[in-house]
Amino acid sequence: MLYLVLAILSSAAMAIVLKCFREQKGNRYGILLGNYLTCVVISVIMLPDKGLILSGNWITLICGIGGGIFFVLALVCMQSSIRVNGAGLSSAFARLGLIVALGLSILLFREQPTAMQFVGIGLAMAAIVVLRSDGTKQQRRRGGFGLLLLTLCASGCADAMAKVFESYGSKAQDSLYFFWLFITAILLCGALALVEKKKTGKGFRPGEFAAGVLVGIPNYFSSYLLLRSLQELRATVVYPTYSTATILLVMGLSALFFRERLTKRQWPGILLILAAIVLLNIRIS
Repeated sequence: MLYLVLAILSSAAMAIVLKCFREQKGNRYGILLGNYLTCVVISVIMLPDKGLILSGNWITLICGIGGGIFFVLALVCMQSSIRVNGAGLSSAFARLGLIVALGLSILLFREQPTAMQFVGIGLAMAAIVVLRSDGTKQQRRRGGFGLLLLTLCASGCADAMAKVFESYGSKAQDSLYFFWLFITAILLCGALALVEKKKTGKGFRPGEFAAGVLVGIPNYFSSYLLLRSLQELRATVVYPTYSTATILLVMGLSALFFRERLTKRQWPGILLILAAIVLLNIRIS
């Protein structure tokens, strides 16, 4: 249970740090570069056999590269969404991305959803409709709901790549998968940062890069600790608890420190999301 609690705290910490640095004066990819550089360093340290970097199979390489692309896209979308929609709502949609992973599992791996999962999908769709009808004029003007959907889709695709690796890759190369994922992410972020610098002339600010390091530590260990939790507890307990507790913790901290408040119409949407997450995870084992 300790691993699960630490995984929840790590996951929530990512959203809160991004919220703290939502207004960036330097290159907007500085935080992401600091994040992924930290993840690369940790993944190399955690890699039991450094020789695997040169001898790993092509499935690990391809899944790692694909996962890295979607990880960057998900974090960029979430970073943008937090500025417009707040940390709580953005975190909820990121967790709801599992409906994308479930959909791809149905199409690619012929997995048959349970009745509970069908109900969960229905609740997720209802939540999206409810939240689509809400939002201030400023949020609608700045594409707030579109950013939420992009966050959902990118997070779901990142989860789906992990599913592909789980199905076709080797468990002995789990650490190598994370290594290639974060190497891809840092290279992609570096390219985006150079384009941003050329367009705006903004360089990296040390404080924002340091914030990226603070994001990177919980970013890596949320996945690692979640894996350790699954080794000790049933997945039907771990996944719903991890997702719903992260959302509630982020919402609570955002309300306490940033005065974020959900509207009366957003509360039903959030409750539908929480219920959907629990039902969608019923079959996982």
